[in-house]
Amino acid sequence: MKIALILPILLAGFPSSKMNKQSAAEPHVIVYKTKKDYDKNVPVTLSDDKSKIVSYPAPTDVVSDNGYTTPTKLKHGYLLDNRGIGLNVAFLKLTYKEYAMLRQAPSLDSMYSMIIDKDPLLELYDCGSRYEMVDPVKEVNEVIKKDELKKTYTELK
Repeated sequence: MKIALILPILLAGFPSSKMNKQSAAEPHVIVYKTKKDYDKNVPVTLSDDKSKIVSYPAPTDVVSDNGYTTPTKLKHGYLLDNRGIGLNVAFLKLTYKEYAMLRQAPSLDSMYSMIIDKDPLLELYDCGSRYEMVDPVKEVNEVIKKDELKKTYTELK
């Protein structure tokens, strides 16, 4: 009987599903441009001082239902992230295909030695929630065509 009385009180404290979609943990549309062509190379995340790898994918994480989680090419050399990159991204010399064929991720020391660029980004934008866009590729490309990335989205770099 007590559980029946407490449950509605507990549930009342949880946000609705619409509110959940607006939480900080929601996926964001991230658009970026790199100094060189790294769209086939696996990204990892470095510490703020770039001295160590703090996040990396498992080999199975770089494979999707329709191939690999490589970025989607946008207009004017911009890329739409499909992997989860951020300001401290670095790229490995391994391609998504090569990395996906590994049984397990290399050791952190070995992986660190495979980094080909510790500061690859020219530009990085947070374009907001994926839930707010019907077609991120089309919508972001329209903004790029108008040369309004900085006016429309949050510039991270």
